Amino acid sequence: MQDALPAFVLHSEAISSRPMDATPNRTDPSPPDAVPADEQLMLEFTQGSSDAFTQLFERYKQPIFAYFCRRLADTSHAEELTQETFLAVVRGAERYQPRALFRTYLYAISFKILRAHRRRQAFRATFRGDRKSAHDSSARVGPDALFFLRDAVAKLDATDREILLLREFEELSYAEIADLLRLPVNTVRSRLFRARMALRDLLQTPAPVSAPHLTEFEERA
Repeated sequence: MQDALPAFVLHSEAISSRPMDATPNRTDPSPPDAVPADEQLMLEFTQGSSDAFTQLFERYKQPIFAYFCRRLADTSHAEELTQETFLAVVRGAERYQPRALFRTYLYAISFKILRAHRRRQAFRATFRGDRKSAHDSSARVGPDALFFLRDAVAKLDATDREILLLREFEELSYAEIADLLRLPVNTVRSRLFRARMALRDLLQTPAPVSAPHLTEFEERA
């Protein structure tokens, strides 16, 4: 994952109207050694602090890149969408309101960008007459346990799969997933349980000897 995005976006037209070298107003300064919260950094960025954006980028560039890598086969696409996500943060900074955790806000942007990417892929596949799946899936069958797991995950219901990935890999809370997918929290819980059970059954079918078990998933149920 490239690290050049902050330098690129901070000199783009998207934020040229804001004084990036201005000192942000702080009504409740943190102790010198305290790590600023994501929401505080985002507010500082909206007030002109380029350093605040850089800190947010450093915190979340790898988690967001991994988010896309787990859903796309091409890592170059994952990197492009990661940069697109942070560009969307920059462009929407003036409209930002800390109504939820910044993490939830960021993953919501990533989720929308991924859906847009898949729509583009579907359109291109239809235009070319490609009979293969229009989704850029990372699932592949092979002797390696990781590929076997990905293949099993890809067979889950689309919503169940997304809930499972958000919970187990992105480690979002039930409330965050519910807010992101616009579902009741109880629905998230029940569908997550269903996804775990379905995945367990899929992984218990004849498979490579090294296929992983769902011990960790089952312990969290």
